[in-house]
Amino acid sequence: MRKTLSLLTLFGLLAALPLAAQTPMTAAEFERFTSGKTLFFGLRGEPYGVEKYMENRRVRWSFLDGQCKDGEWFAAQNNQICFVYEDSPEQHCWQFFLDGDQFSARVGDDPNVVPLYEAQDTSEKMLCLGPDIGV
Repeated sequence: MRKTLSLLTLFGLLAALPLAAQTPMTAAEFERFTSGKTLFFGLRGEPYGVEKYMENRRVRWSFLDGQCKDGEWFAAQNNQICFVYEDSPEQHCWQFFLDGDQFSARVGDDPNVVPLYEAQDTSEKMLCLGPDIGV
């Protein structure tokens, strides 16, 4: 049992090493890469959400449930990109990475944080249902 735990710990540490070595995108790089795109995010191979990147750093986010939230993004310290959405003043900060054609995101700026969210630019449209009406 102890040996298995040690191996799992070692594999976890090794898996995190490439993340620590990567350099986060700057705000300018992030803006150039995302502008006009709709990116689908996944976590451990499972769909997680979708975000559309519009003019003037405006965004639209959905957890793939048809409910969309408008917001905006801005640059913060340590090459973090922070988002604020219409339904909450709380900011959500991430670091984004581009390695070849692999685009990914990590919550906050701690290189030891796993999981890493992966994103793809696909031809799929973002589904946003209208507001709930009546009772």
